[in-house]
Amino acid sequence: MWDYSDKVRDHYLNPRNVGEIDNPDGYGETGNIKCGDALRLTFKLDENKRIAEIKFKTFGCGSAIASSSILTEMCKGMTVEEAAKITNDDIARELEGLPDAKMHCSVMGQEALELAIDFYNNGGKTVAKEIKSRVICHCFNITEDDIEKAVKQNGLTTIEQVTNYTKAGGGCGACIADIEVLVDKINAEIDEHNHDHHEHGHDHVAPKRELTTLEKIDLIRKVLNEDIRPALQRDHGDCDLIDVDGNKVKIRFIGITQNDFIGKTLQEKVSPDLVVELV
Repeated sequence: MWDYSDKVRDHYLNPRNVGEIDNPDGYGETGNIKCGDALRLTFKLDENKRIAEIKFKTFGCGSAIASSSILTEMCKGMTVEEAAKITNDDIARELEGLPDAKMHCSVMGQEALELAIDFYNNGGKTVAKEIKSRVICHCFNITEDDIEKAVKQNGLTTIEQVTNYTKAGGGCGACIADIEVLVDKINAEIDEHNHDHHEHGHDHVAPKRELTTLEKIDLIRKVLNEDIRPALQRDHGDCDLIDVDGNKVKIRFIGITQNDFIGKTLQEKVSPDLVVELV
């Protein structure tokens, strides 16, 4: 039995923004009822070009309903450009976590949103998705590009993880060997890229892609709790995170000031652009 958060249960039992908007500015539809999951997302902008109304219809499990519901709440008030930055990890995080086997529900939400934004950017026209790479999983019509995106965006390393995030390999299983080869190839390229950066003096543990605001805050908290605070506590000091404003990190410090240590650690582990301000 999967362990669902209270927030997942709430959005499953009491989904927000169910329905469909007439004459929408944005329209996206992804998935396939024959494959078990489908989602339609529509939105309308206000006079300031912000998402004023957004609704969804989905055919799927409780996680699909919850992911779609929370996504619509996240998008309200955003510009199209801001909404385009929402990732499947953001959706899962807002739900306070999803079971590994249900992560594809958050991916489906991100895909529907991307298609709805494409519809808006194309002047209210649905442009058929151009398949530029080989279809790996014919059961769910998952391509090499789909798998590569999921691997790079979520740091996937195993076939099971790819299936959880994309459903590829979750049908007849005939594509599992191809998935394994592709995942190994993608991660080898990532490792080679990181090695090249190390060789050229870029020796920091920065993320492979730009972090969203929520991801940045979560990673800052993680580094503070796992790397910085234990070191400070050994010297009878401590610190608390007060606020994150862009790349400015406001921290309350207890004990002897060690701003250099805190700043260098956060720059190494999170982003070289961070600036620590003690308050």
